[in-house]
Amino acid sequence: MALKIDTNSCTSCGACEFECPNAAISMKGDAYVIKAAQCTECDGDSPKCSAVCPTDACVPG
Repeated sequence: MALKIDTNSCTSCGACEFECPNAAISMKGDAYVIKAAQCTECDGDSPKCSAVCPTDACVPG
């Protein structure tokens, strides 16, 4: 299951975008989104986007 970004918590800091090894995170309009087809949740490791998000906005989708 891919992760998603909780837009209510996201501050659009951009930390997650640069940490994603699959380039699954991008800005869409004024919010970041995770492309479900590209997200692998870092293949069993702790998701890197969740680890760097200061507001815990990267959540299971």
